[in-house]
Amino acid sequence: MRVLYGVQGTGNGHITRARVMADAMASRGIEVDWVFSGRERQKMFDMERFGDFHCFRGLTFQVHNGKIDMRRTMNETSMSELWRDIRTLALEHYDLVLTDFEPVVAWAARRRGIPCIGIGHQYAFAHDIPKAGHSVISEAIMRWFAPVSLGLGVHWHHFNSEILPPIIEPVSQPEPGDLDTALIYLPFENSQQIIDLLAPLKRNRFVMHCGDLAPGQYGNVTVRGFSREGFKASLHQCGSVICNAGFELTSEALALGKRILVKPLHGQMEQSSNAAALEQLGLGQVMPELSATSIAYFLATGERQLVNYPNVAEAIVDWLQQYPDRPVSDLVAGLWQDVQFSSLQSVQAA
Repeated sequence: MRVLYGVQGTGNGHITRARVMADAMASRGIEVDWVFSGRERQKMFDMERFGDFHCFRGLTFQVHNGKIDMRRTMNETSMSELWRDIRTLALEHYDLVLTDFEPVVAWAARRRGIPCIGIGHQYAFAHDIPKAGHSVISEAIMRWFAPVSLGLGVHWHHFNSEILPPIIEPVSQPEPGDLDTALIYLPFENSQQIIDLLAPLKRNRFVMHCGDLAPGQYGNVTVRGFSREGFKASLHQCGSVICNAGFELTSEALALGKRILVKPLHGQMEQSSNAAALEQLGLGQVMPELSATSIAYFLATGERQLVNYPNVAEAIVDWLQQYPDRPVSDLVAGLWQDVQFSSLQSVQAA
Protein backbone atom coordinates (compact mmCIF):
# COMPACT_ATOMS: atom_id res chain seq x y z
CA MET A 1 0.00 0.00 0.00
CA ARG A 2 1.25 3.46 -0.91
CA VAL A 3 -0.09 6.50 0.96
CA LEU A 4 0.15 10.27 0.56
CA TYR A 5 -0.09 11.91 3.99
CA GLY A 6 -0.39 15.68 4.48
CA VAL A 7 0.40 17.23 7.87
CA GLN A 8 -0.20 20.77 9.14
CA GLY A 9 3.24 22.01 10.23
CA THR A 10 2.16 25.00 12.33
CA GLY A 11 3.10 24.29 15.93
CA ASN A 12 4.33 20.84 16.92
CA GLY A 13 1.18 18.92 17.81
CA HIS A 14 0.30 17.73 14.30
CA ILE A 15 3.92 16.68 13.67
CA THR A 16 4.06 14.82 16.99
CA ARG A 17 0.92 12.91 16.00
CA ALA A 18 2.40 12.22 12.55
CA ARG A 19 5.53 10.68 14.12
CA VAL A 20 3.35 8.16 15.96
CA MET A 21 1.43 7.39 12.77
CA ALA A 22 4.70 7.06 10.83
CA ASP A 23 5.98 4.39 13.22
CA ALA A 24 2.69 2.48 13.05
CA MET A 25 2.64 2.56 9.24
CA ALA A 26 6.28 1.52 8.99
CA SER A 27 5.58 -1.47 11.25
CA ARG A 28 2.93 -2.61 8.74
CA GLY A 29 5.19 -2.11 5.72
CA ILE A 30 3.15 0.79 4.32
CA GLU A 31 5.01 3.17 2.00
CA VAL A 32 4.24 6.81 2.86
CA ASP A 33 5.08 10.06 1.08
CA TRP A 34 4.81 12.95 3.55
CA VAL A 35 3.73 16.52 2.81
CA PHE A 36 4.09 19.31 5.38
CA SER A 37 2.93 22.90 5.10
CA GLY A 38 2.55 25.94 7.32
CA ARG A 39 6.19 26.23 8.45
CA GLU A 40 9.50 26.76 6.69
CA ARG A 41 11.55 23.59 6.26
CA GLN A 42 14.56 25.01 8.14
CA LYS A 43 12.40 25.69 11.20
CA MET A 44 11.31 22.06 11.53
CA PHE A 45 13.29 19.68 13.74
CA ASP A 46 13.60 15.92 14.36
CA MET A 47 12.08 15.11 10.96
CA GLU A 48 14.29 12.14 10.08
CA ARG A 49 11.55 9.51 10.21
CA PHE A 50 9.64 11.29 7.42
CA GLY A 51 12.38 10.70 4.89
CA ASP A 52 12.49 12.95 1.80
CA PHE A 53 9.30 14.81 2.66
CA HIS A 54 7.71 17.61 0.63
CA CYS A 55 7.29 21.05 2.19
CA PHE A 56 4.88 23.76 1.01
CA ARG A 57 4.14 27.24 2.29
CA GLY A 58 0.49 26.30 2.65
CA LEU A 59 -1.89 28.33 4.76
CA THR A 60 -1.52 29.13 8.44
CA PHE A 61 -2.67 31.67 11.00
CA GLN A 62 -0.15 34.15 12.37
CA VAL A 63 -0.01 34.72 16.14
CA HIS A 64 1.27 37.70 18.14
CA ASN A 65 1.42 37.79 21.97
CA GLY A 66 -1.03 34.96 22.43
CA LYS A 67 -3.63 36.16 19.91
CA ILE A 68 -4.50 35.36 16.30
CA ASP A 69 -3.30 38.26 14.13
CA MET A 70 -5.58 38.29 11.09
CA ARG A 71 -3.79 41.23 9.41
CA ARG A 72 -0.44 39.43 9.49
CA THR A 73 -2.17 36.22 8.41
CA MET A 74 -3.53 37.87 5.27
CA ASN A 75 -0.28 39.73 4.54
CA GLU A 76 1.82 36.55 4.75
CA THR A 77 -0.54 34.28 2.80
CA SER A 78 0.08 33.77 -0.91
CA MET A 79 -3.13 32.44 -2.41
CA SER A 80 -1.54 32.15 -5.86
CA GLU A 81 1.25 29.95 -4.46
CA LEU A 82 -1.26 27.86 -2.52
CA TRP A 83 -3.39 27.33 -5.63
CA ARG A 84 -0.32 26.41 -7.70
CA ASP A 85 0.72 23.77 -5.15
CA ILE A 86 -2.81 22.35 -5.02
CA ARG A 87 -3.05 22.23 -8.81
CA THR A 88 0.33 20.59 -9.41
CA LEU A 89 0.49 18.06 -6.56
CA ALA A 90 0.51 14.55 -8.08
CA LEU A 91 -1.97 12.09 -6.57
CA GLU A 92 -2.35 9.38 -9.18
CA HIS A 93 0.16 6.87 -7.74
CA TYR A 94 -1.41 6.45 -4.28
CA ASP A 95 -3.80 3.89 -2.83
CA LEU A 96 -4.90 6.26 -0.05
CA VAL A 97 -4.74 10.01 0.56
CA LEU A 98 -4.66 11.17 4.19
CA THR A 99 -4.45 14.57 5.81
CA ASP A 100 -4.03 15.93 9.33
CA PHE A 101 -5.62 19.33 8.70
CA GLU A 102 -3.16 20.03 5.88
CA PRO A 103 -4.81 22.06 3.10
CA VAL A 104 -2.63 21.36 0.04
CA VAL A 105 -3.21 17.60 0.05
CA ALA A 106 -6.86 17.95 1.13
CA TRP A 107 -7.76 20.45 -1.59
CA ALA A 108 -5.74 18.64 -4.27
CA ALA A 109 -7.76 15.49 -3.55
CA ARG A 110 -11.05 17.41 -3.53
CA ARG A 111 -10.22 19.12 -6.81
CA ARG A 112 -9.62 15.75 -8.49
CA GLY A 113 -12.56 13.96 -6.88
CA ILE A 114 -10.27 11.57 -4.98
CA PRO A 115 -11.37 10.35 -1.51
CA CYS A 116 -9.33 11.90 1.31
CA ILE A 117 -9.42 10.69 4.93
CA GLY A 118 -8.78 13.25 7.64
CA ILE A 119 -7.05 12.06 10.81
CA GLY A 120 -6.76 14.57 13.64
CA HIS A 121 -8.35 16.57 16.40
CA GLN A 122 -10.02 19.17 14.16
CA TYR A 123 -12.26 16.50 12.61
CA ALA A 124 -13.86 15.87 16.01
CA PHE A 125 -15.56 19.27 15.65
CA ALA A 126 -17.96 17.77 13.12
CA HIS A 127 -19.57 16.04 16.12
CA ASP A 128 -21.47 17.27 19.17
CA ILE A 129 -18.52 18.07 21.44
CA PRO A 130 -17.96 20.97 23.87
CA LYS A 131 -17.46 24.15 21.84
CA ALA A 132 -16.61 27.68 22.93
CA GLY A 133 -15.82 30.86 21.06
CA HIS A 134 -17.29 29.48 17.87
CA SER A 135 -18.79 31.60 15.12
CA VAL A 136 -19.84 31.26 11.51
CA ILE A 137 -16.25 32.04 10.48
CA SER A 138 -14.65 29.54 12.85
CA GLU A 139 -17.10 26.83 11.81
CA ALA A 140 -16.30 27.53 8.15
CA ILE A 141 -12.56 27.28 8.86
CA MET A 142 -13.00 23.91 10.55
CA ARG A 143 -15.01 22.63 7.59
CA TRP A 144 -13.16 24.13 4.64
CA PHE A 145 -9.53 24.66 5.71
CA ALA A 146 -8.69 21.03 4.87
CA PRO A 147 -11.92 19.37 3.63
CA VAL A 148 -12.13 15.57 3.62
CA SER A 149 -14.52 12.88 2.43
CA LEU A 150 -14.22 11.09 5.80
CA GLY A 151 -12.94 12.53 9.06
CA LEU A 152 -11.50 10.43 11.89
CA GLY A 153 -11.66 12.92 14.76
CA VAL A 154 -9.73 12.35 17.99
CA HIS A 155 -10.55 13.73 21.44
CA TRP A 156 -10.08 13.02 25.15
CA HIS A 157 -13.59 11.53 25.33
CA HIS A 158 -15.96 10.10 22.74
CA PHE A 159 -18.90 12.34 23.79
CA ASN A 160 -21.22 9.58 22.57
CA SER A 161 -20.06 10.12 18.99
CA GLU A 162 -17.82 8.31 16.50
CA ILE A 163 -14.66 9.94 17.87
CA LEU A 164 -11.34 8.17 18.51
CA PRO A 165 -9.04 8.53 21.54
CA PRO A 166 -5.86 10.64 21.15
CA ILE A 167 -3.00 9.41 18.95
CA ILE A 168 0.03 9.39 21.26
CA GLU A 169 3.09 7.24 21.82
CA PRO A 170 2.16 4.16 23.87
CA VAL A 171 2.75 4.66 27.60
CA SER A 172 3.85 1.55 29.51
CA GLN A 173 3.29 3.11 32.92
CA PRO A 174 2.44 6.56 34.36
CA GLU A 175 5.30 8.95 35.09
CA PRO A 176 3.80 11.57 37.43
CA GLY A 177 7.09 13.44 37.92
CA ASP A 178 8.04 16.06 40.52
CA LEU A 179 5.01 18.09 41.63
CA ASP A 180 7.23 21.04 42.58
CA THR A 181 8.51 21.30 38.99
CA ALA A 182 6.26 22.55 36.19
CA LEU A 183 6.79 22.35 32.43
CA ILE A 184 5.99 25.64 30.67
CA TYR A 185 5.16 25.45 26.97
CA LEU A 186 3.53 28.66 25.77
CA PRO A 187 5.11 29.23 22.33
CA PHE A 188 2.59 31.90 21.32
CA GLU A 189 3.36 34.11 24.34
CA ASN A 190 6.28 36.43 25.15
CA SER A 191 8.78 34.27 27.05
CA GLN A 192 10.41 37.13 28.98
CA GLN A 193 6.99 38.20 30.24
CA ILE A 194 6.39 34.65 31.43
CA ILE A 195 9.69 34.60 33.31
CA ASP A 196 8.82 37.89 35.01
CA LEU A 197 5.40 36.46 35.88
CA LEU A 198 6.91 33.35 37.48
CA ALA A 199 9.68 35.13 39.41
CA PRO A 200 7.61 35.64 42.63
CA LEU A 201 6.75 31.92 42.78
CA LYS A 202 10.08 31.08 44.40
CA ARG A 203 8.95 27.83 46.03
CA ASN A 204 8.46 26.21 42.63
CA ARG A 205 10.78 25.31 39.79
CA PHE A 206 9.88 25.73 36.13
CA VAL A 207 11.26 24.28 32.90
CA MET A 208 10.33 26.30 29.81
CA HIS A 209 10.90 25.33 26.19
CA CYS A 210 10.86 28.32 23.85
CA GLY A 211 12.52 29.78 20.79
CA ASP A 212 12.77 33.47 21.68
CA LEU A 213 15.26 33.24 24.58
CA ALA A 214 18.71 31.67 24.83
CA PRO A 215 18.86 28.44 26.87
CA GLY A 216 20.00 28.99 30.46
CA GLN A 217 18.87 29.69 33.99
CA TYR A 218 16.59 32.67 34.56
CA GLY A 219 15.91 32.77 38.29
CA ASN A 220 13.53 29.89 39.07
CA VAL A 221 13.03 29.13 35.35
CA THR A 222 15.27 26.81 33.34
CA VAL A 223 14.99 27.70 29.64
CA ARG A 224 15.61 24.98 27.06
CA GLY A 225 15.43 25.02 23.28
CA PHE A 226 13.38 22.89 20.91
CA SER A 227 14.04 19.19 20.35
CA ARG A 228 11.60 16.32 20.55
CA GLU A 229 13.74 14.15 22.83
CA GLY A 230 14.66 17.08 25.08
CA PHE A 231 11.03 18.06 25.39
CA LYS A 232 10.00 14.50 26.23
CA ALA A 233 12.63 14.40 28.98
CA SER A 234 11.25 17.62 30.47
CA LEU A 235 7.68 16.32 30.26
CA HIS A 236 8.61 13.15 32.13
CA GLN A 237 10.56 15.12 34.75
CA CYS A 238 7.81 17.61 35.60
CA GLY A 239 4.70 16.81 37.60
CA SER A 240 2.70 19.75 36.27
CA VAL A 241 2.16 21.11 32.75
CA ILE A 242 1.26 24.73 31.98
CA CYS A 243 0.57 25.20 28.29
CA ASN A 244 -1.71 26.63 25.65
CA ALA A 245 -4.91 24.66 25.09
CA GLY A 246 -3.58 22.65 22.18
CA PHE A 247 -4.52 19.00 21.95
CA GLU A 248 -1.44 16.81 21.60
CA LEU A 249 0.65 17.92 24.60
CA THR A 250 -2.39 17.80 26.86
CA SER A 251 -3.11 14.27 25.65
CA GLU A 252 0.45 13.16 26.45
CA ALA A 253 0.20 14.76 29.90
CA LEU A 254 -3.06 12.91 30.64
CA ALA A 255 -1.51 9.58 29.63
CA LEU A 256 1.46 10.19 31.96
CA GLY A 257 -0.61 11.32 34.96
CA LYS A 258 0.30 15.03 35.10
CA ARG A 259 -1.50 18.05 36.52
CA ILE A 260 -2.64 20.36 33.71
CA LEU A 261 -3.27 24.12 33.46
CA VAL A 262 -4.08 25.59 30.04
CA LYS A 263 -4.25 29.13 28.68
CA PRO A 264 -6.28 29.15 25.42
CA LEU A 265 -4.96 31.08 22.44
CA HIS A 266 -7.25 34.07 21.95
CA GLY A 267 -9.28 34.04 18.76
CA GLN A 268 -8.89 30.32 18.12
CA MET A 269 -12.10 28.36 18.56
CA GLU A 270 -10.29 25.02 18.81
CA GLN A 271 -8.29 26.04 21.87
CA SER A 272 -11.25 27.72 23.58
CA SER A 273 -13.24 24.53 23.02
CA ASN A 274 -10.40 22.35 24.30
CA ALA A 275 -10.32 24.40 27.49
CA ALA A 276 -14.07 23.97 27.89
CA ALA A 277 -13.77 20.21 27.37
CA LEU A 278 -10.97 19.90 29.94
CA GLU A 279 -13.09 21.66 32.55
CA GLN A 280 -16.20 19.67 31.67
CA LEU A 281 -14.32 16.39 31.94
CA GLY A 282 -12.61 17.44 35.17
CA LEU A 283 -9.19 16.80 33.62
CA GLY A 284 -7.50 20.17 34.13
CA GLN A 285 -7.71 23.84 35.09
CA VAL A 286 -8.02 26.86 32.77
CA MET A 287 -6.70 30.43 32.98
CA PRO A 288 -8.19 32.79 30.37
CA GLU A 289 -5.22 35.18 30.74
CA LEU A 290 -1.65 34.70 31.91
CA SER A 291 -1.81 35.23 35.66
CA ALA A 292 0.63 34.55 38.50
CA THR A 293 -2.38 34.20 40.81
CA SER A 294 -3.95 31.51 38.59
CA ILE A 295 -0.64 29.64 38.34
CA ALA A 296 -0.08 29.78 42.10
CA TYR A 297 -3.62 28.51 42.72
CA PHE A 298 -3.09 25.66 40.26
CA LEU A 299 0.21 24.65 41.85
CA ALA A 300 -1.47 24.61 45.27
CA THR A 301 -4.71 22.84 44.33
CA GLY A 302 -4.27 21.01 41.02
CA GLU A 303 -4.79 17.25 40.98
CA ARG A 304 -3.07 14.63 38.88
CA GLN A 305 -5.19 13.14 36.12
CA LEU A 306 -4.54 9.83 34.39
CA VAL A 307 -6.26 8.29 31.35
CA ASN A 308 -5.08 4.93 29.99
CA TYR A 309 -5.43 5.57 26.26
CA PRO A 310 -4.74 2.57 23.96
CA ASN A 311 -2.45 2.36 20.93
CA VAL A 312 -4.74 4.29 18.58
CA ALA A 313 -2.23 4.65 15.74
CA GLU A 314 -1.86 0.89 15.24
CA ALA A 315 -5.63 0.43 15.36
CA ILE A 316 -6.12 3.14 12.71
CA VAL A 317 -3.49 1.60 10.43
CA ASP A 318 -5.14 -1.81 10.74
CA TRP A 319 -8.47 -0.17 9.90
CA LEU A 320 -7.01 1.67 6.90
CA GLN A 321 -5.75 -1.61 5.48
CA GLN A 322 -9.37 -2.84 5.52
CA TYR A 323 -10.89 0.44 4.27
CA PRO A 324 -13.65 0.80 3.07
CA ASP A 325 -14.96 -2.62 4.15
CA ARG A 326 -14.69 -2.10 7.94
CA PRO A 327 -17.06 0.51 9.45
CA VAL A 328 -15.75 3.40 11.54
CA SER A 329 -18.13 2.41 14.35
CA ASP A 330 -16.24 -0.86 14.77
CA LEU A 331 -12.93 0.99 15.12
CA VAL A 332 -14.39 3.46 17.64
CA ALA A 333 -16.04 0.83 19.84
CA GLY A 334 -12.92 -1.30 20.06
CA LEU A 335 -10.70 1.57 21.13
CA TRP A 336 -12.89 3.00 23.92
CA GLN A 337 -13.93 -0.24 25.60
CA ASP A 338 -10.99 -0.36 28.04
CA VAL A 339 -10.41 3.39 28.55
CA GLN A 340 -10.78 4.48 32.19
CA PHE A 341 -10.99 8.08 33.37
CA SER A 342 -9.71 9.15 36.77
CA SER A 343 -12.26 11.99 36.94
CA LEU A 344 -15.49 12.44 35.01
CA GLN A 345 -17.91 14.94 36.47
CA SER A 346 -20.46 15.89 33.84
CA VAL A 347 -19.98 13.48 30.94
CA GLN A 348 -21.28 9.93 31.09
CA ALA A 349 -18.48 7.40 30.68
CA ALA A 350 -18.62 4.70 28.04
